[in-house]
Amino acid sequence: MTDIEIAQSCTMQPISQVAKAAGIDEEYLEYYGKYKAKLSLDILKTEASDGKLILVTAMTPTPAGEGKTTTTIGLADAMKQLGKNVSVALREPSLGPVFGIKGGAAGGGYAQVVPMEDINLHFTGDFHAIGAANNLLAAMLDNHIYQGNSLNIDPRRITWKRCVDMNDRQLRYVTDGLGGRVNGVPREDGYDITVASEIMAILCLADSIADLKKRLSKIIVGYTYDEKPVTAGDLKAQGAMTALLKDAIKPNLVQTLEGTPAFVHGGPFANIAHGCNSVTATKISRKLSDYTVTEAGFGADLGAEKFLDIKCRYAGMKPDAVVIVATIRALKMHGGVDKKNLAPENLEALEKGLPNLLRHVDNIKNVYNLPSVVALNRFPTDTDAEVQMVIDKCRELGVNTVLSTVWADGGAGGIEMAKEVVRLCEEESNENFRFAYELDQPVEKKIRDVAKGVYRAKHVAFSAKAEKEIKKLTDLGYGGLPVCIAKTQYSFSDDMTLLCAPEDFVIHVKDVRLSAGAGFIVVLTGDIMTMPGLPKSPAAERIDVSDDGVISGLF
Repeated sequence: MTDIEIAQSCTMQPISQVAKAAGIDEEYLEYYGKYKAKLSLDILKTEASDGKLILVTAMTPTPAGEGKTTTTIGLADAMKQLGKNVSVALREPSLGPVFGIKGGAAGGGYAQVVPMEDINLHFTGDFHAIGAANNLLAAMLDNHIYQGNSLNIDPRRITWKRCVDMNDRQLRYVTDGLGGRVNGVPREDGYDITVASEIMAILCLADSIADLKKRLSKIIVGYTYDEKPVTAGDLKAQGAMTALLKDAIKPNLVQTLEGTPAFVHGGPFANIAHGCNSVTATKISRKLSDYTVTEAGFGADLGAEKFLDIKCRYAGMKPDAVVIVATIRALKMHGGVDKKNLAPENLEALEKGLPNLLRHVDNIKNVYNLPSVVALNRFPTDTDAEVQMVIDKCRELGVNTVLSTVWADGGAGGIEMAKEVVRLCEEESNENFRFAYELDQPVEKKIRDVAKGVYRAKHVAFSAKAEKEIKKLTDLGYGGLPVCIAKTQYSFSDDMTLLCAPEDFVIHVKDVRLSAGAGFIVVLTGDIMTMPGLPKSPAAERIDVSDDGVISGLF
């Protein structure tokens, strides 16, 4: 069966029953139908100690697939089977990838969160609210200019874009305000995908409505003719934006196929933004469970780095254990094998591709000083010799490897993984955890620390534009913020064709953008884009609905 057929065949528990088993009082629940609910942030005020935090990350992704979300869900289900009080905290999928290349993002096989169709589509409307708040700010900005521009905003220096939660390359660069004075002031404009909006990042880092409103007011939308920043607060937009987001900030409660509580909330892109679910969802999960399993987007060089250096820094948390997901198929792709020829045993290609995984393992172990385990997502075509090679190479770094078959077997296929994760949480220490850089360093130094220490670049080349922007932001007092590096997810470098573990490469910083409300500086490298496009054959072509309303083709 397909993923969606498996999800549709399961019998879900009423969300009230899931909440009760998780220890959530009725007063904190806001029902969105029978199988979804939002949680009041008041639950954060209850007296409860924080449970252990487990981060699931991965090797550098390939078209062969790694199964990070599937492993995250399967690990939580396996820990539940061991009798542990556990929950899972995940991001919400974006409609862009759902209708583009990736397809649905609610796990796979027998390790999924449900209702799968709802989660992959409109869910509880969070993304729509974020898009509305983003575009309200854009409308108020252009209206201010049209109505006389008392703030002296330079239309050529507007930095705020509109957004839509869809891959639409046609909207990357547009000219709007055409058709005469009554239709606005003509200017060059553009769209980002909603998950790249700063408001998405703000929602996922804010810990209360008051914090949300404060962060929204700090958003810089452009600059005046005399180069002074103009904020959403200057436009008096933060109150109305917060009104649109007052429900979206509340985490969503759903369940896995095995009834494990799942907090699915927020979804900033990891190659553009910081790639983690919301701070509020993670905090609530930790208050309710002895163990929280969460994930960060793409490979550890993107998702885990930003989870640790941005989210953990702001939220005052650190993982007790890190799971690094890998597949032998993906490792062979990094070793030079074409996607069509991954099934036959190929120890030579595997050995060539293993340095990719080992670099991620080394970073978690020696850059961040965190206990870790490699979860090898096993396929039927993987041979014992190939599996043993991965185990041996990881053991040389002092890290264990466990096999996972959660896609096929659900929680039962992750029991050994769960046992090792529990051991790491209870027997190993995260007391020596450290960040990849310190905030008091210059912006260029922070970028170099990530590029050289995590990616292993030889050099970082800054464009003249980037250098000028860094100086301006530093002079304005923003130099002490974390950096959020936007680069391709397919390579440690900013060149997606450099697979495995490249060395002696240069990271090219083309521009930087300030996300003052989110509290970080976005560093644009290579050819990264904030509005993806659809592929030649988008997943949308295969999605359909039957006469009785049953959706097919989501995954």
